[in-house]
Amino acid sequence: MKTVTKGAPELPLNQILAGDCIDAMNSLPENSVDLIFADPPYNLQLKGDLHRPDNSKVDAVDDEWDQFSSFAAYDEFTRGWLKAARRILKPDGAIWVIGSYHNIFRVGASLQDAGYWILNDVVWRKSNPMPNFRGKRLTNAHETMIWASKSEGSKATFNYEALKALNEGVQMRSDWVLPICNGHERLKNDNGDKAHPTQKPESLLHRVLVGATNPGDVVLDPFFGTGTTGAVAKKLGRNFIGIEREENYRKLAAKRIAKARPFEADSLKVSTSKRAQPRVPFGQLVERGMLTPGDELQSLNGRYRAKVRADGTLLAQKTSGSIHQVGAALEGAPSCNGWTYWCYKQDGKPVPIDALRQQIRDEMGEHAN
Repeated sequence: MKTVTKGAPELPLNQILAGDCIDAMNSLPENSVDLIFADPPYNLQLKGDLHRPDNSKVDAVDDEWDQFSSFAAYDEFTRGWLKAARRILKPDGAIWVIGSYHNIFRVGASLQDAGYWILNDVVWRKSNPMPNFRGKRLTNAHETMIWASKSEGSKATFNYEALKALNEGVQMRSDWVLPICNGHERLKNDNGDKAHPTQKPESLLHRVLVGATNPGDVVLDPFFGTGTTGAVAKKLGRNFIGIEREENYRKLAAKRIAKARPFEADSLKVSTSKRAQPRVPFGQLVERGMLTPGDELQSLNGRYRAKVRADGTLLAQKTSGSIHQVGAALEGAPSCNGWTYWCYKQDGKPVPIDALRQQIRDEMGEHAN
């Protein structure tokens, strides 16, 4: 059954589309997708079988879908799917592409040539990488993800505070240490072998979707595989569209996603970035009587006092101006965040005026809902 977003063109939400990814994307409405997560073929260029020291064969990526006749053929394929992907992204949409050293540099150049604007490259450092059995190179312990907006002027979703919260209050870095997919999460076929050679861990998609989407957003994966993107999107209250040409992968993905259970709606809310919150001028606190002209504010360090004026400026030691300008002048600093610098008295205790601003923001959020 197709899900229809009210007031928008019909989209095959929460479905897996069969067939070529370019054809499938070209069939979708323009500017209809919030985020694309792409795990394209890596074009590994393997030469012969790979064996462990005990002579057992390594289950490497040697599937037909990962094989291209030349770099030129791979580049043509890459340009084709990136063009189709960019058409369906919303103006403020973004894309994440993951790859290895075999392909990610070629993909990055094609991204820029197609008009995308690169925001970050993220190194996924594997905490448990496969060892290098031949001993002729360094152990390949990471993959690279490129995060890019649709264009330079796009305002891509970035839940900075949510990622910071995931990282125990420290801002998220561009190197992520996460294990590869194994154990109970690794899907197996009827023979007990890995169902897909490059299945990504759900932890990786969880971090991407929490950081770059909001509940209800549409996330498309043009190389759906066994459905990691769809399973995580469903749990996090996002809509997904998967595209996969291999029937066996589609069957595994559908079965996996059917078992996935969405988290409770109130648990899907994430810490929002202060930059994304509505702007509240200090003067609005005065207009609404939360502070009145003549009220005295004190600096957080207790060294300075300032009086509130009717026009929303402050006066302190013959210095007047905005809450930021006066704080900077008193401290002899190039800048100052007046919202956290100035305090008012409540029950005899200093409270940053930012608490009053947040009250107004909370009211705005209630009215929006």
